[in-house]
Amino acid sequence: MSHKILVNGPITQEIVSSIIAKLAEKKNAGGHSVFIGQVRADDFGARRVKAIEYSAYENMVEAEAGKIIKSLSEEFNDVKSIDILHSTGIVMAGEISLLVIVSAGHRHHAISACSKAVEMIKASLPVWKKEIYEDNSAGWKENSLA
Repeated sequence: MSHKILVNGPITQEIVSSIIAKLAEKKNAGGHSVFIGQVRADDFGARRVKAIEYSAYENMVEAEAGKIIKSLSEEFNDVKSIDILHSTGIVMAGEISLLVIVSAGHRHHAISACSKAVEMIKASLPVWKKEIYEDNSAGWKENSLA
């Protein structure tokens, strides 16, 4: 891993652009798969989500992300690199909170590994979400593996 996993606040267009620009340096990769997770303005009865406040166990996030990357690199031997960024703090509806980019020699490994990475992140990364509603009430949300 060449960068920190956690980003304070939303993952901005500048962050995404800079990572994508660096993909040209990976001359051994023929395919890159990108997942961008965005905060939804979900409705729960009369309440609508306006933001999510993410909190994380920082030291454990780095360790768990390392395990995910190692596991996927072993399973998909064509994978050249995996970049994971996850927000902490407040992220407004419509803003990006998760970025996963998998580079591989061939597209099918990049796509498959990226999809599995997102599922593994949702299942094991110690990041918690508190939804903040338009009426300023809040509630903790469980990760959905769907």
